[in-house]
Amino acid sequence: MPKFLPAAAAALIGLNAGISGVSAMQEPVAAAPASPYSYADVADLATAAPMAIHARIASATALKPERAPGLAAGHSRFYVEADVVGLIRGAGPLAARITYLVDLPLGANGKPVKLKKKQPVLLFARPVAGAAAGTNSTNSVRLVAPDAQLPWDPATEARLRAILTELVKPGAPPAITGFDNGFHVPGSLPGEGETQLFFNTATGEPMSLTILTAADGSRRWAAAFGEIVDGSAAVPARDTLAWYRLACGLPRQLTLDRLAGTPPEDRRKAASDYGVVLGALGDCTRTRKPPVGS
Repeated sequence: MPKFLPAAAAALIGLNAGISGVSAMQEPVAAAPASPYSYADVADLATAAPMAIHARIASATALKPERAPGLAAGHSRFYVEADVVGLIRGAGPLAARITYLVDLPLGANGKPVKLKKKQPVLLFARPVAGAAAGTNSTNSVRLVAPDAQLPWDPATEARLRAILTELVKPGAPPAITGFDNGFHVPGSLPGEGETQLFFNTATGEPMSLTILTAADGSRRWAAAFGEIVDGSAAVPARDTLAWYRLACGLPRQLTLDRLAGTPPEDRRKAASDYGVVLGALGDCTRTRKPPVGS
C-alpha cells in the first residue's frame, strides 16, 4: 500500500470532510462592501424625491458659469443625458433616455470632474412637465437637490430599497416638524417620575415620547407614532425609518415654556429626560447636506 495517497484521492477525502464543516484551508468569504453613504444621507434623498432612478450616463457637458445661475462656489454644473436602467421609485412612464442638470464639486485640480460614459448613478428627482417626442414618457427630470446624483453601487441601492419599503408601509413614521407640549409628573416614591412629550409632524399625526424613571434612577423610554402611547414599546433600532425620524428630526433642545403649568423643577427633569433620549438615539450622521425641506 502506498505511503501517500494520490493527489486526486486526497482532494476527494478533503471534500467529503468539508461537507459537515468548513475546511481549515478554506478561504474566508470577504464581506460585501458597505455603502459609502450613511442611512441619513440616503433617507434624506429618498423621503424628498418622488422618483428614484438607476441610470447610466450617456454624455455630460460642463456648462459655462454664465449659463449656471445660482451655482455654488467650487462647483460646476453639468447637462447630463443618461440611459435609464430601472425606475426604483416613481409613477408614470419614463423615457429610455432622460436629461437633467447636476452640480458637482470641482476636482482637486480646480477643474470640472469627468463624468464617464456608462458610469452608473442613482438619481433622486421630480418629473419635468413635457414628454419625449411622440410618446407619453417623461424625458427630463429635476433633481431634488443640486447634487442629488449619487454614484450607484449595490449596497447603496439595497439601502435605498429598504428605506422605500418602510416609507410605503401603512403608518410609516412621518417627519417631525417641532415640539408641541409636554409635562413631567413625579412618582409616588422618591426619584420616580414620568415625562411625556408631544411633537408635531408633517402629516398632522401625533408623535410622543414617554420616559419613565424608577426609584433607583434608571430610565426607560419609548416613542409612539400615532394616537396610542405605549410606554413599553421597543426603542427604534438604528438605521430604521423610525430611528431616522427621531435622531434626525427631533429638536436638539426643548422649548421649556411649552411645558405650561409645570413647576420649574419638573421642567428641568423633563429636559434631562429628553437628553437621555437624544443620547440613546446617537448622532444623525451625514456626509452630505440634506435637500431643503427634507
